[in-house]
Amino acid sequence: MSANRGEWGSKFGFVMAAAGSAVGLGNIWRFPYLTGENGGAAFVLIYILCVVLVAAPMLINEIAIGRLTGKGPVGAVQHLGGNKLWVTLVGVLPLIVTFVVLSYYSTIAGWTVGYIFISLLSIKTTFAEFIANPNYVIPLGAGVILLTSYIVLAGVSGGIEKVAKVLMPMLFVLLLIVIVRGVTLPGAGRGIQYYLIPDFSKITSKVILAALTQAFFSLGVGWGMMITYGSYLNKNQNIVTSSLWVGAMDSSIAFLAGFMIFPAVFSFNQSPDQGATLVFNVLANIFQQMPLGNIAGALFFLLLFFAAITSTISMLEAPSAYFMDQKKWNRKKAARVVAIAAFLFGIPSALSTGASESLSVLQIDFLGVIKTGVMDIFDYLFGSLFMMLVVLSTCLFTGWFIKSDLLVDEIEQGMPSFKTGKILGIAPYRIWLFMIRYVCPIIIGIVILNMFGVFGV
Repeated sequence: MSANRGEWGSKFGFVMAAAGSAVGLGNIWRFPYLTGENGGAAFVLIYILCVVLVAAPMLINEIAIGRLTGKGPVGAVQHLGGNKLWVTLVGVLPLIVTFVVLSYYSTIAGWTVGYIFISLLSIKTTFAEFIANPNYVIPLGAGVILLTSYIVLAGVSGGIEKVAKVLMPMLFVLLLIVIVRGVTLPGAGRGIQYYLIPDFSKITSKVILAALTQAFFSLGVGWGMMITYGSYLNKNQNIVTSSLWVGAMDSSIAFLAGFMIFPAVFSFNQSPDQGATLVFNVLANIFQQMPLGNIAGALFFLLLFFAAITSTISMLEAPSAYFMDQKKWNRKKAARVVAIAAFLFGIPSALSTGASESLSVLQIDFLGVIKTGVMDIFDYLFGSLFMMLVVLSTCLFTGWFIKSDLLVDEIEQGMPSFKTGKILGIAPYRIWLFMIRYVCPIIIGIVILNMFGVFGV
């Protein structure tokens, strides 16, 4: 492994960095509003099952690919003998997905910075007014990209790992502080009941598909990030336990996020099914009505910012690693070029939230799914459809194209019981292979077909 690429200094550092990559606005912003739209506790239950049965095996798969080859997605597929089609689907496409998502995700992360000050200073503004002002959203998004590139420039152990070791524990502490404030509000019990007691009649095919998509989005598979992070992992580390720790931390933060939001929503008699505006609009207004709500609100949005920045780091690192591996650029050049390109490419998304009428009304109708505005269009195509296509391609490539013994042996290096142990009388590697070859592709295929309107869900 070249010094240019770097290596994790410890298992704890890898777990914190990989968990930070997975933990993001998808956990604290996206997961709660999807929960509110899809029946509360019923959605939470299905989501947890999707993480355990489908997303976790894929997470192990991607980290193993990265460590086996010591390369990012493109180099990994080439190393494993993939032809141009596999290189495109499993190597190039995830880097395109990650780059495009970074371009608009940094804008959303910038919103969290703005709302720290809006909450702390009790500034009177609406969410629509804030995101429509280019004097706010563009500089804040640029600031997120600048900070992200500064961390990535410091290297794997000296930058990414060091920051993750600080930010992830701080995120947990802030999470608990805001939860305590939320669950002690008058009437908060109704929100807790909504969040914890499932109404099984609300479990529909729509809820299941939404939960499955969120499980992949949340854990960060299908983006090329986990293959890249796995390529920095020491051969002595246990891939399975490390992956499970990452998945457990990611899911725990998503689960805990609900305790910040739904008790407050129900305490102030608001509806939980407000969609994407639940956090930035409904919850921000609730904080303004609480005693010491400005402090609680500022802490909440600081927490959101920590979650966002740990994800933007991996989104910048993955395409940067491509240029280091394939083009032999040094880290400084790779990170700076990708960061500048992502900022410039993201300007239309930033303006499409209200600052530019032409970009705001730009619309696509993809088989009956109507998306309006550049950011929404990019999020649907790259944050959902193409991401799921990458996950399916990765399953098929590793499950059927390459020799399964390669990855099984790689995983076994840090976990001898992967071959010799028993779970319900079956060796763990057989269960994992069965999931990668059959269960995951079938389920992911169903999700993709539904995106094309086959099931009309």
